[in-house]
Amino acid sequence: MMAQGAGFFVVILRYIAPLETIDAFRQDHVAFLDRFYGAGVFLMSGAQVPRCESKEKLEEILEEDPFLIHDLATYEVIAFTPTKWCKDWVLQ
Repeated sequence: MMAQGAGFFVVILRYIAPLETIDAFRQDHVAFLDRFYGAGVFLMSGAQVPRCESKEKLEEILEEDPFLIHDLATYEVIAFTPTKWCKDWVLQ
């Protein structure tokens, strides 16, 4: 969602219930996503990927960032596979 002065937001969802419980509510979750994709709020979503072949390469690249070198910032790299996206938004 575009917010005034903020750009984009990334939301990291972390399960705090067993997967059987998560799966029982998956359809409701997808309906929730559909509602806000329809309203133009969400641009992309998807399941996190436990391992990604290119994650290590990305981490190597990020090690060259002066913010990281000078202990000004940290990175949390989360790999995910987009499974839904806003039809009006195109990755460039």
